Amino acid sequence: QAQFVESGGGLVKPGGSLTLSCTSATGFPLNSNEMAWFHQAPGKDRDGIACISKNGLTNYADSVRGRFTISRDNAKNTVYLQMNSLKPEDTGLYYCTTTGCAGRPGAWFPFGGWGQGTQVTVSS
Repeated sequence: QAQFVESGGGLVKPGGSLTLSCTSATGFPLNSNEMAWFHQAPGKDRDGIACISKNGLTNYADSVRGRFTISRDNAKNTVYLQMNSLKPEDTGLYYCTTTGCAGRPGAWFPFGGWGQGTQVTVSS
C-alpha cells in the first residue's frame, strides 16, 4: 500500500503562492509511476488538476493551467505542486495519488488510493 503523505498546505492571500509535496510513508516508488494531484473544494467532488508521467510529461486541468506546475524529484521520491496566483476557489484539500495521465482530468483514475491530504485556504 502506497500511503501517500501530502504536506505544504496553509493559509495564503489571493495572488499568493504555495508549494505542496507528496511522498510515501511506505517507500512506494513515486518515481516509477504516473502521479497526479487532486483538489477537493468544500462540499464538492475530488477533481484531478495536474498529472506527471514517468518521463516528465505534464497534463493540467483548464482551471490551473498556467498557474500550477507539477514536478518530481526522483532522487527524493517526491512529487511537487507549485501553485502561483492562487484564487479563493483554489481553497480545499489537496491529495496526490497514482493514476494514468492520458486524456482529460476527469478520466484520471486514482489507482493508489488517498492519503489525508493537505489543506489550502486562500483568503484575504
